[in-house]
Amino acid sequence: MKFSTLLLTSALNFAVISSACADFFTQDSLPQTDNLVKAGNKFVTLLGNQVKEGEKAPDFKVVNDSFGPVSLSDFANKPVLISVVPSLDTGVCSLQTKRFNEEVANLPSNVVMMTISNDLPFAQKRFCKTENIDKVKVLSDAVWRDFGSKYGLLIKDMGLLTRAIFIIDEQGNIAYKELVANISQHPNYDNALATLKALNSAEASTSPTSVAADGAIAGH
Repeated sequence: MKFSTLLLTSALNFAVISSACADFFTQDSLPQTDNLVKAGNKFVTLLGNQVKEGEKAPDFKVVNDSFGPVSLSDFANKPVLISVVPSLDTGVCSLQTKRFNEEVANLPSNVVMMTISNDLPFAQKRFCKTENIDKVKVLSDAVWRDFGSKYGLLIKDMGLLTRAIFIIDEQGNIAYKELVANISQHPNYDNALATLKALNSAEASTSPTSVAADGAIAGH
C-alpha cells in the first residue's frame, strides 16, 4: 500500500512538473507586460493578458488539493475575492492568506474567497493543515497555468504568480483589481474588503426581494 501511494505521488509530481516545463518553453508566445511590478529593485515581465476593472472576468481552471478541477464558473452569481500569492512558503504570502481566512467570518455567507498560487497542491494542503486555513479555498495554477495566463499574472522566468487581488461581482465582471507594485509587499486589504462589502450591499439592495419589499412599503 505504501509503495502504491508513493508511486502515485511520484507520477502526479512528474505530471505537474512536465506541465510546468512545457509552459516554460511556450511562455514567449504569451503577451508580455513590463514596468508594472517589481521584485526587489528590478521590474519583472508579466506574461498573459492584462484584464481591467469593468471587463467580464475570464473563466479559468485551477486545481484543488486533490488535483480536482475548479473553475470560476463554478461560483456563478456569487461575489468572489481572489487573493493571488507567489508562494505560500513565504512570509507575506502566508500572512495574506491567513488575513483573508480570518476575514471570511465578517462577510456575508454568499461571498467566495479563494487563494491561488503556483505551489503544488501537496504543498498547499500541508500549509492549510499547519496554519488552520479552513475558510478560504486554496487552489493551484501549477498544472495548466490557465489563471495566470488569462489574467496576466505569470512572472517570466520565475514560474510564479505576481501578488494581486481581484473581486468579481455577481454578474461576473471584474469590480476590483490590484497588482501589488512590489511582490514583497502586502496588498491593500482595507480597500479590497471595503469594495467587497460595498459591492455586496449594493447587490443586496437591488435584488428582486429587496425591490419587491421597497415597492410594498411605497404602496402603503
